[in-house]
Amino acid sequence: MAAKQGLSQQAYDPVPDGQSYEPYVPAEESLAEFTIKAVVPGILFGILFGAANAYLGLQAGLTISTSIPVAVMTVAAFRAFRLFGVRGTLLEANLSQTVGSASSSVASGVIFTLPALFLWGMPPSLLQMTLLAMCGGLLGVLFMVPLRRFLIEREHGKLPYPEGTACAEVLVATEVGGGHARNVFLGLAVGALFKCVFGLAHAFTSTVTFAVPLIPKARLGLKMSSALFGVGYILGPRIAAIMVAGGLLSWLVIIPIIAAWGAGRTEVLYPETELLIAQMKPDQLWERYVRYIGAGAVAMAGFITLLRSVPTMVESFRIGAQQLKNRFDNVIEIVPRTRRDLSLKIVALGALTIALVMAVVPQVFGVIESTVLRAVAAILVVIFAFFFVTVASRIVGLVGVTSNPTSGMTIATLIGTASVFLVMGWTDDVGKVGALCVGCVVAIAASISGDTSQDLKTGFLLGATPRRQQVGELIGVLTAAAFVCWTVQWLSPKFGTDDLPAPQATLMRLVIDGVLQQSLPWTLVAIGAGIAILAELCRLPSLPFAVGVYLPVTTMVPVFLGGLLRLLMQRRASSEAEAASRRERGVLFGSGLVGGEGLMGVGIAAVAFYTKEEPEGVGSQWSTDLATQLGAPPALAQALPSILALAVFGLLALGFAQCCRRRAAAADA
Repeated sequence: MAAKQGLSQQAYDPVPDGQSYEPYVPAEESLAEFTIKAVVPGILFGILFGAANAYLGLQAGLTISTSIPVAVMTVAAFRAFRLFGVRGTLLEANLSQTVGSASSSVASGVIFTLPALFLWGMPPSLLQMTLLAMCGGLLGVLFMVPLRRFLIEREHGKLPYPEGTACAEVLVATEVGGGHARNVFLGLAVGALFKCVFGLAHAFTSTVTFAVPLIPKARLGLKMSSALFGVGYILGPRIAAIMVAGGLLSWLVIIPIIAAWGAGRTEVLYPETELLIAQMKPDQLWERYVRYIGAGAVAMAGFITLLRSVPTMVESFRIGAQQLKNRFDNVIEIVPRTRRDLSLKIVALGALTIALVMAVVPQVFGVIESTVLRAVAAILVVIFAFFFVTVASRIVGLVGVTSNPTSGMTIATLIGTASVFLVMGWTDDVGKVGALCVGCVVAIAASISGDTSQDLKTGFLLGATPRRQQVGELIGVLTAAAFVCWTVQWLSPKFGTDDLPAPQATLMRLVIDGVLQQSLPWTLVAIGAGIAILAELCRLPSLPFAVGVYLPVTTMVPVFLGGLLRLLMQRRASSEAEAASRRERGVLFGSGLVGGEGLMGVGIAAVAFYTKEEPEGVGSQWSTDLATQLGAPPALAQALPSILALAVFGLLALGFAQCCRRRAAAADA
């Protein structure tokens, strides 16, 4: 293993028939993995990053993937251990980041839903919030177990799992050192600096948008994110192009159509409650209407994906049942260390126990006293969680955790749950609480399954033991849940204010009220479902296309540009070997960008959490003021922040290209 200089070419390409992927640590080699010095730092990092991510999500409506930042922190901790004569292995570092990264996924599901209860004036107890978080996290990990062999092993080379691959590159680069480590740490520095300039100092505008001529209310833009740019390079041009195509459909077609249709309307169209369509800006149209279309598209694309996955899941259960039978029959079956999962017996018993706890223990659903309602809610949790765990695990394989439309899947869950409650006549406040609690558990399950699949991809590339990683995920969920929920409860007095608007939870509240009051725009949801079906008929992967429809186009454009850069770099290579070398160096640098922005983002969130206010920077207005003082025309002065931001992003792209172009000999010198 010492002679290896990084992940092999097989880490990116499909494995030929009859062959199997050879991980960095061979299956026959046994290194220390599940140890105290691996688990404890992971728990501590998980608590820290989970609290910071909860604050970030409540303020901005989004969270960041913490796998790579936790991996970097783990490497730093293990190097500190060496000062005391304690050495750690690569697999221990991987297990530590597996435990720690679970916290961010728990935070996503909690902050997207539970603040709505505070906004309704029905605040949940810390015990209730913690139980909901634990139930969702445990279900997400357990339901991912039977999917691993298909999504991670058999689909290797087809599903890139960008954060998982990037995390493996970071860990291996620190193990190997040399040019590999330099590429990663250069990316870390650039990503952190980029985030500092745009996210902390606000020296330039963080998002550039402009109106498209001749198309009413059509807009395009670019989010100044080095992490999304790096993710696009890791994903490659095809998936990146499909995602941006979905975004272009929303912002160049759907929004202008809504604007044209509503230009003459004199009544407010729900879910908007104050403004006419003619008075709304493009981003308001997207928030109030297009997100429902996107949620319908994500739900239908997920349903299609589930249907396609049924044969695989049946085979996985068949294999698990055969293993159980062999155990009862005392048949010895030798399974390589790198293919050992938690048994399906544990998965089934665990899921059943969680369902019974939700149905029987009153504290889980809080104010719901009816045993029948709790039982129905528990059944809906299991059904929707199983469905969206399958969907989310595949989505993040295509587009990454950063672009996982957790809120879209939560909206679909709330629509389905609230519809059932409407039929049952549970339309009062108790019904609202029940529907939101179901959505919370499912949101956490979908989110944690995405993180679990990325971590299992990292382990697959490195040669970790899946069963130990899965246990690590369970530990991460159980230890981080209470601290994430305590953070949310501590910040609850500011929910709905400018400081902590909790935008996702506000949207979930509108969805539940819309269904139970029979005012939900079902037409928009149906249009989204039709878009997903049409994408499949056109032989486009409906999931990444639906994600593009649901998310802002400004987040899709940097992903597309990153994929485009990879295409250009590989096409301009003089040989296949040079193309592969450029791809590897680009993935290493892109991995650093993702990790650097993530570390700085968590740092900014931690400062904001401590001071209870967002850090203030110099602001992007300085360039406009300077241009005005120098006598520049007003139009140029107003456009200058965007011009400077694009120039800085262009420098990032040029530097990235230069990193890819360097000869392998120079990079590894």
